[in-house]
Amino acid sequence: MPLLLLSAGIFVAVTSEFLPIGLLPQLRDELGVSEAQVGLLVTVFAASVVVATAPLTHLTRRVPRKTLLLVLLGVFALANLVAALAPGYAVLVVARVVGGAAHGVFWAVVTPYAARLVPPERLARAVAVVAAGATVATVAGVPLGTLLGAAVGWRASFALIAGLVVVIALAIVAVLPPVAHAATDPATDAAAGTRPRRDPTLAPVLLLCATVVLVTLGHSAFYTYIAAWVIDVAGFEAGAVAPVLLAFGAAGAAGVALAGVLGDRYPRALLPIMLAGVVAAVAGLAVIGLGASSLGANGPGAASADPVAVVVLIVAWSAFLGGVPVIFQARLLQLASPALRDIGAAWITVAFNVGIGGGALLGGVVLEVWSLAALPVVAGALLGAGLVLVVVALRRPAELVEGHHDGDDAVDDPRHGERRQAG
Repeated sequence: MPLLLLSAGIFVAVTSEFLPIGLLPQLRDELGVSEAQVGLLVTVFAASVVVATAPLTHLTRRVPRKTLLLVLLGVFALANLVAALAPGYAVLVVARVVGGAAHGVFWAVVTPYAARLVPPERLARAVAVVAAGATVATVAGVPLGTLLGAAVGWRASFALIAGLVVVIALAIVAVLPPVAHAATDPATDAAAGTRPRRDPTLAPVLLLCATVVLVTLGHSAFYTYIAAWVIDVAGFEAGAVAPVLLAFGAAGAAGVALAGVLGDRYPRALLPIMLAGVVAAVAGLAVIGLGASSLGANGPGAASADPVAVVVLIVAWSAFLGGVPVIFQARLLQLASPALRDIGAAWITVAFNVGIGGGALLGGVVLEVWSLAALPVVAGALLGAGLVLVVVALRRPAELVEGHHDGDDAVDDPRHGERRQAG
């Protein structure tokens, strides 16, 4: 139940992040702004995450974790309520900035919190449960919010998010056990919280964050424009895009489940295998796209691309990629020392959002300079570079890769706020 509550918090946060995409027509018409300005509501949210997450996580390092979660949820509920009542576009932008800041710190706190609720051998499964909230938000949350907005207006969608956040916060008060965290110890706080460069696990954590940026850049550069690629390059009819994206989302959910089952059993081997699968699938789509482009048969109804092969490769891409963020989060918690764990979680949140925003911008540049068909080529190159970094990291000495945890099997006991030895 505690893990499901944390997952529910992620669900509403991610749903709110991408909600303006589905509500674009209503926002544009009521507020009298352009489509690009509506899109900016997503951009400023992500930018707020990037800018605010690390410093705010550092400033709040001594705040008890449960208290901090409740404060963040309160701020997030208020931000969505202000968005629902916003008299104009400027107030809505401010609400998105505040909501993004709370969202970033919430992500940075949630995964370490989940790690402290379970023994080490169940770490990946716990992260998978929490991360499933983001997957469900992508597959169901945003579409449902869009339907609600179309039926009764965009303000109701933001108001509903605010109400759900309040309900989740009340459930957390009643159910979620408090946990101890390393930053409450002045010695470890001085070693890693205020002087992280002295922490011996810093290098592998930074290497992991660099890998996150590369992988997310590659994925986002292609996926942001997947609908256009499916129609204009692969030759699908416009009506086929929604089923293809639904299959993509379902395959990603299966990938999350697979990572949760296998991540604890194969904590180091699973990540390169999954990334290799992503690279292979995207490379296959690149070959199909370049072949279709060379034949000059692009556009709706074109028969140059094998539709079955396209769908199979898209599903494989999502299935292999779906579990990658889960493994990234689990690897961070395995690599980082207890003192670096919270700030490391902030860094990896920033890395994901840099990749998401940067990938969308990079994809746009590729479209301007080359073509839609070039997107999977660029994406595959970035994903391949991320795979190389993972392989290099795995060749490091085990004591550096796995980090230093003040006794390898020591974990936090949420029931007593003490350290104990995992059995």
